[in-house]
Amino acid sequence: MDKEHRKNLSRKLDHLQIAKDLADGPLSAGFEDIYLIHQAASPMSLVEIDTGLSFANKKLKVPFLINAITGGPRLSLEVNASLARVARELGIAMAVGSQRLAMADPDLETSYRIARKENPHGLLFANLGALCTPEEAVKAIEMLEADGLQLHLNLAQELAMAEGDRDFRSLLDKIALIVETVPVPVIVKEVGFGLSRETAMELWQRGVKYLDVGGCGGTNFGTIERYRQGIGGPTVFEEWGIPTAVSIAEVCSLSLPITVTASGGIRSALEAVKSLALGAHLIGIAGPTVKLLLNSSEEKLLAYFQQLISDFRSLMLLSGTGTLAELRKIPVIITGKTKDWLEQRGIMDQYRQRSSGTNKPDCR
Repeated sequence: MDKEHRKNLSRKLDHLQIAKDLADGPLSAGFEDIYLIHQAASPMSLVEIDTGLSFANKKLKVPFLINAITGGPRLSLEVNASLARVARELGIAMAVGSQRLAMADPDLETSYRIARKENPHGLLFANLGALCTPEEAVKAIEMLEADGLQLHLNLAQELAMAEGDRDFRSLLDKIALIVETVPVPVIVKEVGFGLSRETAMELWQRGVKYLDVGGCGGTNFGTIERYRQGIGGPTVFEEWGIPTAVSIAEVCSLSLPITVTASGGIRSALEAVKSLALGAHLIGIAGPTVKLLLNSSEEKLLAYFQQLISDFRSLMLLSGTGTLAELRKIPVIITGKTKDWLEQRGIMDQYRQRSSGTNKPDCR
C-alpha cells in the first residue's frame, strides 16, 4: 500500500470518527420557517396511509434512504453491514460511501460489497465523486450490483482539504458522459452545501434526472476538515451553503421531471414531511445513523428509524394526505429567512399560489 493510499484510508477513518461526535451546523437547515396545515377532521385511517414508492423497478415501503456514509477502513465493513441490515428490515434504500478507495485497492471492496450481501434484494446505490471516469463508474456499480449511482459534488469539501482537488473544469462534461454510459439511474448529490436552481438546470441539460440537494444544516464537512487539520478557529466553509429547505424549493421551482432527494440536517419526521411538501420525493439521512451506530448499537438505530417511520405516517394523516403524491401538493406556509430568500429568487409566488389553491407545482 503506497503512502498516498494510506493517507486516503486514514482520512476516511478520520471523517467517520469525527462525524460520530460532531454536532450539526452551524447553519440551520431552514425547516423552522416551514409550516404545514393541520387537518383536524382528516377522514382516513392510519392503516390506509400509503408511503410506498418505486425506484429503479424496486419498491420501497417508505421514502427513506440511509445516505452515503463510509467504505474502505475495517470499521466501514461493520458499519455498512449494520446499515444494510437495518435497510433490509425496514424496506428503505441505502447508499455506500465513496468507492474511490476500492478503485485503487481491490482488497477494500469487501467493505462495500457487504451491503449487497446483507441486503440482496434491496435498493442500493453505488457512490463516487463526480470527477470519476465512466470506467470507474461502471466498476463501482458492478461491485455492488447497484440499482443506481450517486455522483457526489463536493467542491467546497475539496477546497477545505489541504490535499483536495482544485480543478473542476471537466466536471459537467464528465457527469454527462457517465449518464450516457452507465446502465442505472445517476443521482447527482451535494454533500452538505446545497444545490441551486442554476446548478439543477445545468445538470438537467446534461441528462441528469435525479438530484440529491444535500443542503447545509446537518453534518458540516468544513468543520470536519477543521478538526482533522487541527485548525484553531472556524473557516469560511462552515458558514457557506444553501439551507436544505431552500435548496429543495430552488430545485423544485424549475418544475422539471426530476426525482429529488432531500438531505442535509433532516432529523425528524416533521422535517421529512415538510421536505416532501416542498416537492421532494425521497429523504436521505446520514448523520444520526453514524452517531447511533457508533455511539450506541444497531438495535438503537433500528428503533430510531421505526419511530421516524411511525411519526411520518401519523403526520401524513394529520396533513390530510393518504399518498406521497398528495403530500407533495398540500399548502405550505413559508416564513422568516426562507421566505426572504425565496422572494428575492422569484420562487415564493409558486408556493403562495399552491397555498391559495390556484396552483400545484411539482418536480415531476
